[in-house]
Amino acid sequence: MRGDGAGPAVVLDLPGDGCWRVENSPARRVPSHGTDLLALRYAIDLVGTDADGRSARVVDWRTVLAVEPPERFVAFGRPVLAPVGGTVVRVHHGEPDHGGRRSPLTLLPYALGQAGRLRRGIAAVAGNHVVVARADGACVAVAHLRAGSVRVRVGQVVAAGEQVGTCGCSGNATEPHVHLQATDGPDPARARGLPFVFGAFEERSADGSWAPRRHAVPREGAVVRRA
Repeated sequence: MRGDGAGPAVVLDLPGDGCWRVENSPARRVPSHGTDLLALRYAIDLVGTDADGRSARVVDWRTVLAVEPPERFVAFGRPVLAPVGGTVVRVHHGEPDHGGRRSPLTLLPYALGQAGRLRRGIAAVAGNHVVVARADGACVAVAHLRAGSVRVRVGQVVAAGEQVGTCGCSGNATEPHVHLQATDGPDPARARGLPFVFGAFEERSADGSWAPRRHAVPREGAVVRRA
């Protein structure tokens, strides 16, 4: 299996119940995060929302001017499920959760600190994270988990859909969300990104109805849920 688009895509499940808004979708561009560093070529971000597509139910002065408590975001603390079955090969925890940033006044200085976070390594970027390896060697990482929520250990065998932690705002995150990526090895500093699809999910249409989709990558901005 190769990370250059040749060969079959890794088939994943959505990593949790409820609604998720798609950001940095590889259906829009590759590399999806603008870089191949850290095996990010096909990575995707899923921001938890309520049924109306809102990632946070509160809008006040903090939304415009300041950093917001992570607890006000819908996804914070939502169970995160293993997207594939396999063996846990990497676990990192102990990173703190930080506040959410919807205001341009807080996003700009945070973006200017991106280079520094990259220099500090994987933990500063991925935050608390878990990597699961399939039998064929493909690895799937779930990142930005909530501090203290990781509930698996290296060497543990997990089934697809088994809870590995909860959604947090650790690492390089401007609001609570789940970052997913498939790679050809457990260390993103050395691995290559692999393309993936979600095996079965539903995508919300403009009229509010839900359309089933199979073996696809959802479009940028789509709201999706487990089928």
